[in-house]
Amino acid sequence: MTGIAGVSARESEVLAGVGAHLTNAEIAARLGISIRTVESHVSSLLRKADAIDRRALAGLAGAGIPPPPLANALPLALTPLIGRAAERAALIAALDEHRQVTAVGPGGIGKTRLALAATAELAGRLADGVTYVDLVPVTDTEMVAAAVAEALGGRGHAGRSAADTVVARLGGRAALLVLDNCEHLTEGVVALVEQLLTRCPRVRVLTVGRARLLTPYERVFPVSGMSDGDAAELFRARAEASGGAGLVTDAQRVTAICRRLDGMPLAIELAAARLPALGLDGLEGGLADRMRLLAGGRPAEHRHRSLASAVDWSHALLSEAQRVVLRRVSVFATPFTAPDAAGLLAGWPPAEPDGIAAALATLTEQSLLTVTPDPTETRYRALETIRQYGGDRLTEAGELAEAHARHLRWCLVLADTFGELPDTASWEARFDRVADELRAALSQAIAGAEPSDAGYRLAVRLAELCFARGLPGEAQRRYEQAAHLATGDQQAAVALRSAAEAAKVAHVGNEAIRLHRAAADAARRAGDRPRAAYDLALIAEMLHRNTGLLSGPTPPDEAERLIAEATTLADDDPVATARVLAARAHAGSPFDPGNTDLIDRALARAREAGDPLSESSALDQLTSVELANHQLGTAADWALHRIELLATRPVRADTGAYEVLDAYIMATDTAIAAGDLTSARRLAERLRDLPLHREERHLANSRLMVVTALAGAWDETLELAGRFRDDWERAGRPRAGNLSRGTYAAATVHGLRGDDASRATWLGMSHSLNSLSPCDVHHDEFFDALLLLHRGHPGEAAALFASPPDDLRSWYNALWRPWYAALWAESAVLAGHPEAVGRLNRARRSTAGNPIARAIVERSAAFADNDRDGMLAVAERMRAAGCRYQWARTLVLAGGPERGRGEEALAGMKATPMSAGRLPEIR
Repeated sequence: MTGIAGVSARESEVLAGVGAHLTNAEIAARLGISIRTVESHVSSLLRKADAIDRRALAGLAGAGIPPPPLANALPLALTPLIGRAAERAALIAALDEHRQVTAVGPGGIGKTRLALAATAELAGRLADGVTYVDLVPVTDTEMVAAAVAEALGGRGHAGRSAADTVVARLGGRAALLVLDNCEHLTEGVVALVEQLLTRCPRVRVLTVGRARLLTPYERVFPVSGMSDGDAAELFRARAEASGGAGLVTDAQRVTAICRRLDGMPLAIELAAARLPALGLDGLEGGLADRMRLLAGGRPAEHRHRSLASAVDWSHALLSEAQRVVLRRVSVFATPFTAPDAAGLLAGWPPAEPDGIAAALATLTEQSLLTVTPDPTETRYRALETIRQYGGDRLTEAGELAEAHARHLRWCLVLADTFGELPDTASWEARFDRVADELRAALSQAIAGAEPSDAGYRLAVRLAELCFARGLPGEAQRRYEQAAHLATGDQQAAVALRSAAEAAKVAHVGNEAIRLHRAAADAARRAGDRPRAAYDLALIAEMLHRNTGLLSGPTPPDEAERLIAEATTLADDDPVATARVLAARAHAGSPFDPGNTDLIDRALARAREAGDPLSESSALDQLTSVELANHQLGTAADWALHRIELLATRPVRADTGAYEVLDAYIMATDTAIAAGDLTSARRLAERLRDLPLHREERHLANSRLMVVTALAGAWDETLELAGRFRDDWERAGRPRAGNLSRGTYAAATVHGLRGDDASRATWLGMSHSLNSLSPCDVHHDEFFDALLLLHRGHPGEAAALFASPPDDLRSWYNALWRPWYAALWAESAVLAGHPEAVGRLNRARRSTAGNPIARAIVERSAAFADNDRDGMLAVAERMRAAGCRYQWARTLVLAGGPERGRGEEALAGMKATPMSAGRLPEIR
């Protein structure tokens, strides 16, 4: 595959990781070996390949696919940075010398502006630029990595932590990450930065905050006040912008004012904004009063007092109505509008609704609020320093609890303005804009550490919105927070059950098991034994049905123990009993007649109880039984029936979303197994368009890649593959075995077109996807044999099939048994294998129900019998089945005048010429 001699199997796996641009740490985690072992293999590969460096080695692996670009946009500065040239140069030098630098200083000292100016200059010197993340809206330490992942253009993936997503996005890139306003999230920032520094060797991190991180690798860069000259220049510029240019007549007095403010940019700007109204005399007098009031503090607090003096002084010059508005809007964590403020303050005297807009305008004129760019409406924002100042004033006024309660109620109203499910891009953009506000209100409710009905409702609503947005991992966390805020065990059980469902959608089965257990415990405390039985039965069912979601094996008798416990608790409740029966059915063998009886009983009880979720679960096991027993058509019918059964259910965590997702997956797979490519395409497209895949479309595009590859729509296959690769990269390169079929199909299409380098890349990707989820599916033998037969190597193709198709007896490999059997027989015929006739006869049974696979077998039989008319009849069947490649291949194999038509069709598909010349031509 690589063209490098003497490469071992393990070295080949390491090489695939290098070709996929993974770091040694990522390769080690993927393969379950040490980093030192990976380093040893890489050194060996460099020697064997005679490659000059790792980049050259990646090229030999067939990489050639650059990672997607990072999101690099720095926030737009509304005013130019004045002065600070020496500090800017010093900060750049610190970042050149150290991988982690913390710019530290008090609020208002200008840390952010200085950091942005320095990083803007650095951006052009780094191959992958600068990414800036403002952590002000983040109120939960566990959301730090998620905020960074989103800023990098990716999101946390199902089954993968947000921190791993960040590491995967940055990988071996040469980039600078700027984390601003870190002081309230130190624990989460430290945890993420440590991972970045150890796993991303070319990444540098600049953290900005009021306090250092206190880590051994940190280089602290103190940010102090401005020099006299810079401070005076800033004062003059801001005074001119405020209409007071003619009043700056005495440079010495301006310098003195700036010194009294310790050169703090925010304090200077606040003072300069007052110059047109007060002149230099008024400024000096006002500051003198403030300073006398604050005299006597410790020297270490001097800068904080300087800022407080400026803000206090500006605050004192406001009207009472303006002060009320300033302190009360400090609860907003993100930019807000005048109507937002009016909604928050409605009916809360002494604020007057008619005066709120005017008050906001005045606060903006006085630099206490800023206007953020927005094309549709005016949005205001308080700098973090002013927000904290406003919070202090709320406490002094005894209004803090009321302000947070009102903010929580306002957020509930805001959350309820969203529809059930997103239907437009504008819905998504609107949610993204308000999500941090909702998160902040929820964090305040949780900080109260007491049950709260309003907090519970907001947590549930935010969870629903996150789930609809395609963020099942966050939805799980919000449902868990709802359980924490629940006013009773019944409420908690409902929230925990939804959290478990979100975890299943996120492909983290062990979390789902934990949450179902917690839900069962809460239900028992509430006296709801049947509901507890239902949750325990779901766990037992998962241990047999959803093993691909689990991170490791479970005790062999665990499912039986859970079923016995659930049976005791069910109290003959129809819904609970139906689910217990379904769990027992999933524990049985598909070849045991008694299991079929269990399925029938589960179906009857579920229908009696009116529980479509339990009915769908039992139908899923019935589908598996039919697949294992060669009944492809019946299996496909049952799979479609599941979709019809669940068609009217909203796709939400609290309504069994995973069952809907699984129904579409199973229906698509059974349609592929049955050779119904038209239905398979339709189902795969519907699967792709489920709201669950809004942010992770690669999960569904992988199946479309298989369908289009089999159908011969290869341009579409590779277009889908490109989207898959981009989405998979953004998701953090998650490992999921069921995605490996699509990537293997893409690899095969590249091979059929003669692009072995790209084929090697996609094979490496497929192998890495499947390496942690081994599954005896056998799609790899089928696709490899397809390519070998196209290239005229039937003997090599025949040697690939280690087992006869009859040995594929599990439902999951029965999905590929017909395709496997078809090429198992064809390769034997074309290679002149002594058991070719016997293989044809055995393959007919395994391909029953799949018209394309059966046609391949009949084509092979016709070829063996020198039956040209029979082959042309098969070609027509291939055309009718929508399998363009096999139709063209049949014409080439048939020879005569039709051979040219087949070769022309293959050329239109950009396939290399089929090596049929090595085979005896039918006459």
